[in-house]
Parts: sequence; C-alpha cells; structure tokens
Amino acid sequence: MTRDELGRLFALEGKVAVVTGAGGVLYSGISKALGALGVRLAILDIREDAAQAVAADVNKAGGDAIGVPCDVLKRESIEAARDAVVRHFGHVDILINGAGGNHPKATATDQLAFFDIPPEATRWVFELNCLGSILPSQVFGKHMAERKEGVILNTSSMCAFTPLTRVIAYSAAKAAVSNFTQWLATHMARNYSPAIRVNAIAPGFFLGDQNRYLLVDEKTGDLTPRGRTIIEHTPMGRFGVPDDLIGTVVWLLSPAAAFVTGIVVPIDGGFSAFSGV
Repeated sequence: MTRDELGRLFALEGKVAVVTGAGGVLYSGISKALGALGVRLAILDIREDAAQAVAADVNKAGGDAIGVPCDVLKRESIEAARDAVVRHFGHVDILINGAGGNHPKATATDQLAFFDIPPEATRWVFELNCLGSILPSQVFGKHMAERKEGVILNTSSMCAFTPLTRVIAYSAAKAAVSNFTQWLATHMARNYSPAIRVNAIAPGFFLGDQNRYLLVDEKTGDLTPRGRTIIEHTPMGRFGVPDDLIGTVVWLLSPAAAFVTGIVVPIDGGFSAFSGV
C-alpha cells in the first residue's frame, strides 16, 4: 500500500458531520479537530450561544461549520436541526452523539445516601445519556438508511464496563449506551446497509463540569481523595484531555475502520488494565 493510499484511509475531507453536545469541553475540541481535517460541521447544542461560538472558532480557523440549537430529548427539535443541516450541506455522512452528562443529585456522596437519591435526578441522567443518543440516531439514522451509508459514533464511558462507586445512574446509563451501540450496529447493517457503521468511544477520567466537584477541591484546587485514587490507579498518571480522543475518533469515522462496527473503544490511560496491585 502506497503512502497516498494510506493517507486516503484516514481522509475525512468534505464529509458532513453532525455533533450533538458540541458546545461542551470534549466535543468542542473534537469538532475543531475535525474542522481542521476538512470535515463540514453542524455544531448542535441545547445552548445556541455555545453552538454558535464553537462554529465561529471552526470557521475562523478556515473550516466550514454552522451552529444549530438542538434539544436531544425532543424529537421535533432534532428533526428541525436535521432539516437545517440538510438545507445547508445537502446531506449528513456522520452523526456523533456527544450530548450527555451526570447530575450531582444522582450521585451517592457523604451528604446524599443512595437510598435518598431522587428518581427525577436518575431519570434525567438516563434520558440525557441513553434517550439522548437513541433519538438523534433515529432521526439522522433514517437519513443514512435512505442514502445506504453513514457513520454513527456514540459516547459510552469506562464506567459502563465496571460501575464506579458513587456514580449510580451515570454508570447504568452508559452501560445502556454501549448495549444500544451494539444493537444499532447490527440493526443498520442487516436491515439497511453494511456501509452504515455504529461504534462508540468510552472515555476514562476526563475533567469536566459534571465531575470536577468530585475530583478537585474547589477551594484549594488540589485533588480530592477520590481524585488522588484515580490518578494512583491510572498507569499514565494523569486525567485525559480532549486531544486524547481525537485519534480514535478519526479512525472510527474514517475508511480505515470500514470493517469495524459494534465496538466500544476504551480511552482511559490504562485505568481498566490496572488491578491496583
């Protein structure tokens, strides 16, 4: 295989990607990286100002992006976003389900026992992470089924493999995302086209708005006991940063992964490989 042929394996230039939750820390970084690779981007977020800001950054760097408001828990909002994207770009090649997160009231702490976690907090986490991946996959997946090609990338978590202490609803919701990824990969390939692939990434510990309060002391900026434990059990000795996800994302979206579907890829600095001994 020549250098040019190898380069084409990872080429994404000209593809149209829809990224939900792209106003957040992880997927704004991924969106900007994809923009630099020539991917035309629809930046979706429930916060329109955040979506527009990320799109502006992509365009300022020479990319091609639009910001689109979208509530991933409302089908009519997703359909309106799809229509806006198709009007602007003509079609959609890639869907990245990046919207998700945890809720403090769905996390067991010294102040909030498991027995007292309110059902509305648990429901919020399940809906955002699981339903918030299923609904966009229905809307944009139908578009891909009609075109007989496309790529869907979901966001699971390492806590889907082994649930984390305290993080109850989030661990269970991400396990559901992993299961849905496998189900959808089979469904799309067998019923519509084997050229429609569905995979997921499973980030380990990345600092974000949802978990910072558990890992970093707000007053001192030092790691909490939980944060120190995580670093001690991560062979690479640090938390992940958005750039750590880019290589795996590019691979899964690109022709290099043409025979890869239905998998969940850990990106955790070795956390899952270390027994603690």
